[in-house]
Amino acid sequence: MASAFSAFRVSLSRISPFRDTRFSYPATLALAHTKRIMCNSSHSVSPSPSPSDFSSSSSSSSSPSTFSLMETSENARWRPMCLYYTHGKCTKMDDPAHLEIFNHDCSKELRVAAADLERKKSQEFNFFLVIDLEGKVEILEFPILIVDAKTMEVVDLFHRFVRPTKMSEQAINKYIEGKYGELGVDRVWHDTAIPFKQVVEEFEVWLAEHDLWDKDTDGGLNDAAFVTCGNWDIKTKIPEQCVVSNINLPPYFMEWINLKDVYLNFYGREARGMVSMMRQCGIKLMGSHHLGIDDTKNITRVVQRMLSEGAVLKLTARRSKSNMRNVEFLFKNRIK
Repeated sequence: MASAFSAFRVSLSRISPFRDTRFSYPATLALAHTKRIMCNSSHSVSPSPSPSDFSSSSSSSSSPSTFSLMETSENARWRPMCLYYTHGKCTKMDDPAHLEIFNHDCSKELRVAAADLERKKSQEFNFFLVIDLEGKVEILEFPILIVDAKTMEVVDLFHRFVRPTKMSEQAINKYIEGKYGELGVDRVWHDTAIPFKQVVEEFEVWLAEHDLWDKDTDGGLNDAAFVTCGNWDIKTKIPEQCVVSNINLPPYFMEWINLKDVYLNFYGREARGMVSMMRQCGIKLMGSHHLGIDDTKNITRVVQRMLSEGAVLKLTARRSKSNMRNVEFLFKNRIK
């Protein structure tokens, strides 16, 4: 009987609720701890962490930090993000059961305490825009979090799934199934994805609402800087996507902060990626790696940790105005 029940649980966990409309909302409770999560047959969220996500991370050679981020009882109860909500399309905001299970405010899981501000130093920018793109052929996901440099709090989130412009529907379906099918968010991607040109237009409206950009000026950011985990996102992928989408490269993508380089110079140790940084700092991975919105939140947690320990986030790369392909790297000691 026990083996039969285990087999049933495995079978249930492999069912994609995005393809089977026979599931009603209560089924969400049973599926809430699998990698395929639903809100209902047309309402999807980001997947819950696997048990390994909550396992103890190996700490760095330095002494453990007393940083309090993510150590409250509220944060310990991690909830998946409603991805329809991030696109402004959640229809269950008046459903208590839905609100109990799914997160609609990512700032709650990225809270900081007064003690976290004691060693924080003055920054050159008032806001950091943490970004982590997804998609190798074309951009598939465009998530950005605003972090207040003074309080280290998350101000707002911009998140869009991006529909490729130069691929056939057949190729897109195969691409999305391979990228997001295992995470269980392929349905919400198809329901919400828009062309990159429209994403940029909506992003600029969002920036303007936060007074971080004004199209009537030089087009750069206002007292803010992008933070990436590597140079690829802004140095390579966004310019490539602009060519594919037949739009000019927005002038606010001329400079950025590569967190890997700042991390290397601040801690004196190398980390090749987000997971390495988190492991060395003893920060537990939350959500699903390579789901852009979850990776962006995890990178934000590294940013908060570094700020709390006295790091100053300075620009690490700047694109040449005369030749967009030429990039000047501003740190002598950097990840290559």
